[in-house]
Amino acid sequence: MITVSGRRFHLRGANYSYVFEADGAGYLLHLYFGRRIADEDISFLAAPCFLSFSPEPPDALSPAFSLDTEPQEYGCYGQGDFRRPALVFVREGGRASNLRYEGYELTSDAVPAGLPHVRGGETLAVKLRDTLADVRVTLFYTVNDDSDVLVRHAEIEAGEDLVLERVFSFSLDLPAGDYDVLRLHGRHLAERIPCRTALGHGLCRIESSRGASSHQMNPFLAVMGRDASEDSGDVYGFGLIYSGSFALEAERCQTDVRVQGGLNDLGFSWRLKKGEVFTAPQAMLAWSSSGMGGLSRVYADFFRTHILPPERVFSPRPIVINNWEATYFDFDTPALLKLIDEAAALGIDTFVLDDGWFGARSDDHRALGDWYVNCEKLAGGLDPVIAHCKERGMKFGLWFEPEMISENSDLFRAHPGWAVGTPPRCKSRDQYVLDLSRPEIVDYIYNCMAKLLQLHDISYVKWDMNRHLTEFCGEKSGGREGEFAHRYMLGVYALAERLAKNFPGVFFEGCSGGGGRFDAGMLYYFPQFWTSDDTDPFERAKIQWGTSYAYPMSAMSCHVSASPNHQTGRETLLSARGHIASLGATGYELDLGKLSAEEKEAVKAQIIAYREVEDLILRGDLYRLSDPFGSNVFAELAVSKDKTRAYAVGMVERFIPSDYNRRLRLKGLDENKRYHVRELGLTLHGSTLMHAGLLLPKLHDLETWVWHIEQV
Repeated sequence: MITVSGRRFHLRGANYSYVFEADGAGYLLHLYFGRRIADEDISFLAAPCFLSFSPEPPDALSPAFSLDTEPQEYGCYGQGDFRRPALVFVREGGRASNLRYEGYELTSDAVPAGLPHVRGGETLAVKLRDTLADVRVTLFYTVNDDSDVLVRHAEIEAGEDLVLERVFSFSLDLPAGDYDVLRLHGRHLAERIPCRTALGHGLCRIESSRGASSHQMNPFLAVMGRDASEDSGDVYGFGLIYSGSFALEAERCQTDVRVQGGLNDLGFSWRLKKGEVFTAPQAMLAWSSSGMGGLSRVYADFFRTHILPPERVFSPRPIVINNWEATYFDFDTPALLKLIDEAAALGIDTFVLDDGWFGARSDDHRALGDWYVNCEKLAGGLDPVIAHCKERGMKFGLWFEPEMISENSDLFRAHPGWAVGTPPRCKSRDQYVLDLSRPEIVDYIYNCMAKLLQLHDISYVKWDMNRHLTEFCGEKSGGREGEFAHRYMLGVYALAERLAKNFPGVFFEGCSGGGGRFDAGMLYYFPQFWTSDDTDPFERAKIQWGTSYAYPMSAMSCHVSASPNHQTGRETLLSARGHIASLGATGYELDLGKLSAEEKEAVKAQIIAYREVEDLILRGDLYRLSDPFGSNVFAELAVSKDKTRAYAVGMVERFIPSDYNRRLRLKGLDENKRYHVRELGLTLHGSTLMHAGLLLPKLHDLETWVWHIEQV
């Protein structure tokens, strides 16, 4: 709901209020973000506050008024606000800007062109003009009554030639106080590790400058009171609907805390000619009074309702067998047919052919970009494999890495200037990146993929990206290298949009060396993303735990792989691998022919068990019960919306002799309902399960358990 009273704006979601106003001089001041409040005048919260050395703008309404101390909605540069600005541009007259309120409009159609975006909602567009330059800024606020997520972005319209040096999607100033910040950092094979620290005075900035949101830092930041916990306290979340180089900042200043973010301004510049408009990506601002757990559930619901592809979000997911860890590059048609036979006998419904099926691709040093079938390796091409899948009642999927090119490839030999950068270029995994900032290259890759999808019955595509950008220019950058990172990302989105739109029957899964681009931007096109290349269940429990802070379980692609694990060498039980994988869109990635008869029966049972709880993974609320980063136990609980069913999964890191610290309290149930815990044979009230708890089973190192809980 959006209410406008004069020049005061009150935005309300399911439980929050967000209030700001334009004062008499036209400065846009932030007043409140938090629990719902009455719709009344709270402009007193922005009363002028005199501080020494805080300058007054020339037309201040009060001698105590200073942009240095007032809470802003979108800070600008060079008029006495010494906090980090949201917008910086340079023009013939300099860099200073002074944004003033000009008007507003309400709309239900404020989609940022060429960018992934929230689906649905009512949008407020607040128009600002710059008194020092011929520039107009529009701030967009999208509200959904069913959610506690507010979506913001900005547009810059040039009335004169200028160069943008920073354009953040949002900015707001929270009241002064002691806050903590939580970020999700990591690396390849260890993505989205939660890190909570105190927000000290000065700047906390997280970013990626890799041309991708990255394994190393996710585009999500939480700001919370020091007393906030997993289950209580006010928490603010800030996530970007963007997949490229980004920055998010929390700056603790003398009077407040400024939080803002969007495109990474490191190396960024964007020329705007008179009459041109630049649109920043959308950002998701969320609030919860129920701690990090509550914030996570707010985001999960929002993703499922307003971000993920609506035609896929709640439908049963393909249970795939991916041949990568079974064969790597060493396969031919008979080997694949054998794997398909094994998979079909176990109840797996989709076979995905990974890297190595195209061009002269016999290893990872060649042929990226040559998207035609290697018929020497696959006798008869893809059709015999696809036909065999159909005969066994299975669907067929194919791996692509559409953004990449090998130096040793037909494509590079024909078009060496299509690679990002100019010689000498950095290599990573012996490959270069295609310059998708150029529409003709996007067209070429689209046509290659579309031809294969048209000629063959392909129902599943795994889109991979296995290196980051090092050079931010191309053969035709023409002195506009500062625009390259964002233009590249716009090319990626254009390719994904065309494929998803023109092949609605294909299920697209994202991947980037595992979880290197696990973000809201890619999830707009792909209903699930490969969570990490590390499929060790002990490591995956941690990775999935961290991912759940900002993303829903249903978006996590989670596979059962071989033991010893190919990434860690660790040996684990098949049951443990299956249980952890069941907390996301499950699948398999191993040589099924090497399983014993007993293990094959176990896989059959795992698939049946997953289908039993899949609706909880797709639709349910996740409650994190025991933190694997701070304890010996990992445990999570998925609860149905009507609180009639629940599914718990846990893992013990190591066996501790004489350990009697074994109580685990459940969450999210109805205190007054009675529930039966299938594996324990217990029937208890929700109040007992949540406050008294259950005893953990006595398990050895890296063993797991599950509890199926149903209302009686």
